[in-house]
Amino acid sequence: MPFFYNPNIAPLSEYNKRLDELQRFCTDTGIELHKGEYCARKWTAMVKDYRSLGERSERCWICYEIRLEKAFELAVDQKADLVATTLSISPHKDAQKINNIWKRLSGKFGVEFLEADFKKNDGFKKSLEFSRQHGFYRQNYCGCIYSKMERTKKYIIR
Repeated sequence: MPFFYNPNIAPLSEYNKRLDELQRFCTDTGIELHKGEYCARKWTAMVKDYRSLGERSERCWICYEIRLEKAFELAVDQKADLVATTLSISPHKDAQKINNIWKRLSGKFGVEFLEADFKKNDGFKKSLEFSRQHGFYRQNYCGCIYSKMERTKKYIIR
């Protein structure tokens, strides 16, 4: 069961684009989508001390933890046997760090996880092909406002 929980995505219009794409795919394939609460202010408050560190920093690790913990909570609630994430498909993400967070949360919640680095074996290239095949919108930044500012380099984050 897909779970969309991304309180990090800003602005709201970007969040809605990404959610709409997943909802469209789930509707087309007959898969039920679970959606978590969107609260960008709450997420921003949790990472504010790390906002200037850049991508692949403590800011990201906290973000992964926040989001992955919600996936485990849903898995427990739904009595799921296994949790997985697509985060590791991005060449900008540290799969080892993601898997370490998974391992810890797996122990905490008693739910297995699929340890993976989906960018291996042309995984990222395959994801691009899949996206083109389905006409998916492709974002040009991770999702958070800090990532967006870093990509556009229009702002100095302090």
